Amino acid sequence: MAAFVLVADIVTKAIVVARMPDHAPIRLLGGLLTITLTRNGGAAFSIGTSMTIVFTAIAVGVIVYILRTARNLRSIGWAITLGLLLGGATGNLVDRIFRAPGTFQGHVVDWIQFPDWPVFNLADSAIVCAGVLVVLLALRGIRIDGSRSVPKANSPQPDPSNPHPSDSEPQSEGR
Repeated sequence: MAAFVLVADIVTKAIVVARMPDHAPIRLLGGLLTITLTRNGGAAFSIGTSMTIVFTAIAVGVIVYILRTARNLRSIGWAITLGLLLGGATGNLVDRIFRAPGTFQGHVVDWIQFPDWPVFNLADSAIVCAGVLVVLLALRGIRIDGSRSVPKANSPQPDPSNPHPSDSEPQSEGR
Protein backbone atom coordinates (compact mmCIF):
# COMPACT_ATOMS: atom_id res chain seq x y z
CA MET A 1 0.00 0.00 0.00
CA ALA A 2 2.75 2.47 0.94
CA ALA A 3 4.63 1.86 -2.30
CA PHE A 4 1.46 2.38 -4.35
CA VAL A 5 0.66 5.67 -2.59
CA LEU A 6 4.25 6.88 -2.92
CA VAL A 7 4.54 6.06 -6.62
CA ALA A 8 1.11 7.53 -7.42
CA ASP A 9 1.99 10.71 -5.51
CA ILE A 10 5.39 11.15 -7.18
CA VAL A 11 4.08 10.43 -10.68
CA THR A 12 1.06 12.76 -10.40
CA LYS A 13 3.19 15.57 -8.97
CA ALA A 14 5.75 15.13 -11.77
CA ILE A 15 2.99 15.36 -14.39
CA VAL A 16 1.46 18.46 -12.83
CA VAL A 17 4.84 20.20 -12.43
CA ALA A 18 5.74 19.40 -16.05
CA ARG A 19 2.40 20.45 -17.55
CA MET A 20 0.99 23.18 -15.31
CA PRO A 21 3.66 25.84 -14.58
CA ASP A 22 2.28 28.35 -17.09
CA HIS A 23 -1.19 26.87 -17.37
CA ALA A 24 -4.38 28.28 -15.96
CA PRO A 25 -6.23 26.03 -13.50
CA ILE A 26 -8.23 23.29 -15.23
CA ARG A 27 -11.84 23.03 -14.07
CA LEU A 28 -13.39 19.58 -14.32
CA LEU A 29 -16.82 18.13 -13.53
CA GLY A 30 -18.53 21.50 -13.74
CA GLY A 31 -16.07 23.06 -11.30
CA LEU A 32 -16.37 20.32 -8.68
CA LEU A 33 -12.68 19.50 -9.21
CA THR A 34 -9.92 21.88 -10.23
CA ILE A 35 -6.38 20.91 -11.20
CA THR A 36 -4.00 23.71 -10.22
CA LEU A 37 -0.32 23.91 -9.29
CA THR A 38 0.65 25.37 -5.94
CA ARG A 39 3.68 24.93 -3.72
CA ASN A 40 3.19 24.66 0.00
CA GLY A 41 6.01 25.31 2.46
CA GLY A 42 3.80 24.58 5.45
CA ALA A 43 1.59 21.80 6.70
CA ALA A 44 -2.05 21.12 5.86
CA PHE A 45 -3.92 24.22 4.69
CA SER A 46 -0.54 26.05 4.40
CA ILE A 47 -0.29 26.38 8.18
CA GLY A 48 3.21 27.16 9.46
CA THR A 49 4.88 28.08 6.18
CA SER A 50 7.98 29.29 8.04
CA MET A 51 8.40 25.93 9.83
CA THR A 52 9.19 23.64 6.89
CA ILE A 53 12.18 22.08 8.68
CA VAL A 54 9.95 21.19 11.67
CA PHE A 55 7.44 19.42 9.40
CA THR A 56 10.32 17.58 7.75
CA ALA A 57 11.51 16.33 11.15
CA ILE A 58 7.96 15.29 12.10
CA ALA A 59 7.59 13.34 8.83
CA VAL A 60 10.88 11.53 9.48
CA GLY A 61 9.70 10.67 13.00
CA VAL A 62 6.36 9.32 11.72
CA ILE A 63 8.12 7.18 9.10
CA VAL A 64 10.57 5.74 11.65
CA TYR A 65 7.71 5.00 14.08
CA ILE A 66 5.69 3.19 11.40
CA LEU A 67 8.68 1.12 10.29
CA ARG A 68 9.38 0.09 13.89
CA THR A 69 5.71 -0.64 14.60
CA ALA A 70 5.38 -2.78 11.48
CA ARG A 71 7.21 -5.63 13.25
CA ASN A 72 4.17 -6.15 15.51
CA LEU A 73 1.58 -5.71 12.76
CA ARG A 74 -0.97 -8.56 12.62
CA SER A 75 -4.08 -6.70 11.48
CA ILE A 76 -5.05 -6.14 7.85
CA GLY A 77 -6.91 -2.96 8.79
CA TRP A 78 -3.86 -1.55 10.54
CA ALA A 79 -1.60 -2.68 7.69
CA ILE A 80 -3.71 -0.67 5.24
CA THR A 81 -3.87 2.29 7.62
CA LEU A 82 -0.15 2.41 8.29
CA GLY A 83 0.58 1.81 4.58
CA LEU A 84 -1.51 4.85 3.67
CA LEU A 85 0.18 6.94 6.36
CA LEU A 86 3.68 5.75 5.41
CA GLY A 87 3.13 6.38 1.70
CA GLY A 88 1.62 9.81 2.31
CA ALA A 89 4.27 10.94 4.78
CA THR A 90 7.05 9.68 2.50
CA GLY A 91 5.52 11.36 -0.57
CA ASN A 92 5.48 14.76 1.10
CA LEU A 93 8.91 14.15 2.65
CA VAL A 94 10.36 13.51 -0.84
CA ASP A 95 9.14 16.98 -1.83
CA ARG A 96 10.62 18.56 1.29
CA ILE A 97 13.99 16.92 0.64
CA PHE A 98 14.33 17.42 -3.11
CA ARG A 99 12.28 20.45 -4.15
CA ALA A 100 13.10 24.17 -4.03
CA PRO A 101 13.96 26.25 -2.13
CA GLY A 102 16.45 23.79 -0.62
CA THR A 103 17.19 20.41 0.91
CA PHE A 104 14.88 19.62 3.86
CA GLN A 105 13.12 22.95 3.24
CA GLY A 106 11.41 22.16 -0.05
CA HIS A 107 7.84 23.08 -0.74
CA VAL A 108 5.28 20.32 -1.27
CA VAL A 109 3.50 20.27 -4.63
CA ASP A 110 -0.28 20.49 -4.21
CA TRP A 111 -2.61 20.22 -7.18
CA ILE A 112 -6.12 18.97 -6.33
CA GLN A 113 -8.80 21.43 -5.32
CA PHE A 114 -12.50 21.19 -4.49
CA PRO A 115 -14.70 24.28 -4.12
CA ASP A 116 -14.10 26.15 -0.86
CA TRP A 117 -11.32 23.76 0.12
CA PRO A 118 -7.52 24.22 0.19
CA VAL A 119 -5.37 22.66 -2.53
CA PHE A 120 -3.90 19.23 -1.65
CA ASN A 121 -2.23 16.18 -3.25
CA LEU A 122 -2.54 12.38 -3.21
CA ALA A 123 -0.16 12.06 -0.24
CA ASP A 124 -2.38 14.39 1.78
CA SER A 125 -5.42 12.31 0.80
CA ALA A 126 -3.72 9.12 1.95
CA ILE A 127 -2.81 10.70 5.30
CA VAL A 128 -6.39 11.87 5.88
CA CYS A 129 -7.80 8.44 4.94
CA ALA A 130 -5.33 6.85 7.38
CA GLY A 131 -6.55 9.20 10.11
CA VAL A 132 -10.16 8.17 9.52
CA LEU A 133 -9.18 4.49 9.60
CA VAL A 134 -7.27 4.99 12.88
CA VAL A 135 -10.44 6.33 14.48
CA LEU A 136 -12.58 3.49 13.09
CA LEU A 137 -10.11 0.81 14.19
CA ALA A 138 -9.83 2.35 17.66
CA LEU A 139 -13.62 2.53 18.01
CA ARG A 140 -13.85 -1.14 17.08
CA GLY A 141 -11.13 -1.97 19.63
CA ILE A 142 -8.77 -3.49 17.06
CA ARG A 143 -5.13 -3.32 18.07
CA ILE A 144 -2.08 -3.33 15.80
CA ASP A 145 -1.31 -6.91 16.77
CA GLY A 146 -4.79 -7.95 15.57
CA SER A 147 -6.23 -8.52 19.03
CA ARG A 148 -9.34 -6.77 20.27
CA SER A 149 -9.58 -4.81 23.45
CA VAL A 150 -12.18 -6.27 25.81
CA PRO A 151 -13.23 -5.23 29.31
CA LYS A 152 -11.32 -6.99 32.08
CA ALA A 153 -13.18 -10.01 33.47
CA ASN A 154 -12.58 -8.99 37.08
CA SER A 155 -13.77 -5.41 36.66
CA PRO A 156 -17.29 -4.84 38.02
CA GLN A 157 -19.89 -4.37 35.32
CA PRO A 158 -22.97 -2.28 36.03
CA ASP A 159 -26.24 -4.16 36.38
CA PRO A 160 -28.56 -2.72 33.71
CA SER A 161 -31.62 -3.89 35.68
CA ASN A 162 -30.67 -1.76 38.71
CA PRO A 163 -30.92 1.98 37.95
CA HIS A 164 -29.47 2.84 41.38
CA PRO A 165 -26.37 0.68 41.88
CA SER A 166 -25.56 2.26 45.25
CA ASP A 167 -28.83 0.80 46.67
CA SER A 168 -27.54 -2.75 46.24
CA GLU A 169 -24.28 -2.16 48.11
CA PRO A 170 -24.10 -3.84 51.54
CA GLN A 171 -24.55 -1.48 54.45
CA SER A 172 -21.70 -1.28 56.93
CA GLU A 173 -22.49 -2.12 60.55
CA GLY A 174 -21.47 1.30 61.80
CA ARG A 175 -24.43 3.05 60.11
